[in-house]
Amino acid sequence: MWKIYSMLALLFVWMLLCALPSSAESLTDMQVEEYFVSARTKNTPHAHVDAIGRAQRTPGLVRDRACTGDGLANLAAGKEDNSVSAETQEDFQEEKDIFEEQGEIETISDPLEPLNRVFFAFNDRLYFWVLRPVAKGYKAIVPQPARVGVKNFFYNLAFPVRFVNCMLQGKVEGAFLEMGRFILNSIVGVGGFVDVASNSENLKKGHDEDLGQTFGVYGMGPGFYINWPIFGPSSFRDSIGMVGDGFLNPIWYIDSAEYRAAVKAFEGVNRTSLSIGEYESLKKAALDPYVALRDAFYQNRRSKIKK
Repeated sequence: MWKIYSMLALLFVWMLLCALPSSAESLTDMQVEEYFVSARTKNTPHAHVDAIGRAQRTPGLVRDRACTGDGLANLAAGKEDNSVSAETQEDFQEEKDIFEEQGEIETISDPLEPLNRVFFAFNDRLYFWVLRPVAKGYKAIVPQPARVGVKNFFYNLAFPVRFVNCMLQGKVEGAFLEMGRFILNSIVGVGGFVDVASNSENLKKGHDEDLGQTFGVYGMGPGFYINWPIFGPSSFRDSIGMVGDGFLNPIWYIDSAEYRAAVKAFEGVNRTSLSIGEYESLKKAALDPYVALRDAFYQNRRSKIKK
């Protein structure tokens, strides 16, 4: 009975928040200018991601002697300034034109940033001190084809989540495509360990839909950014969606909570063993890994909702 009450509560919160506008923020003109100058002068991979985050927290910040506050304002007004080299001014204008053609850069609201940074630091240590060593040991023992098979199995098992959300979004063709993939992979692919459907031209591309995306399709904004301990980057909308999707995932119905946790932990270790190095590359490239991860998460979610 409590599951029914939980679903009703989620539905009520969704209806309430659907009436609220998206809380995504747009950069001001001055922050845009700071973004271009910072990315140009630092000459660092992914410097733009960090520049956006810091510009939001400290508008008008002077970061480089080669570009004073007055020089920044002159560039924004389209005037020449001796404090900025001609090359920088030219590149600045070129990048600004590109930016204006592409539209505004949006970022997710982050009112809980101090707390989120604490959770980010916790997850970072959990990854480097526990998850990565275990995943590397697991990787050394289990060959890659077997690990890919395990990944395929868990993806196939989560079919109800994708099917229901395709139907909720009105993607009937996508829902039946997912059903076809599930049946084929479950029977011919030995319970989903082998992704046979990907070899079929008609069933090759799946629809990775979830409840958070469904909320977004119907106009619900992300709310604000949350970096959950263990679970990682999310938003208020996607956190609600994650709970709702849990009721559709067969793993949720394992009787023992200990067994459920063990299965999810095994899935996490297997998934990490196939992506070791990706998080490390992000941290190495970004001046502020927290901001880089937050913005990468938000842009990824936006692109999925727009599909």
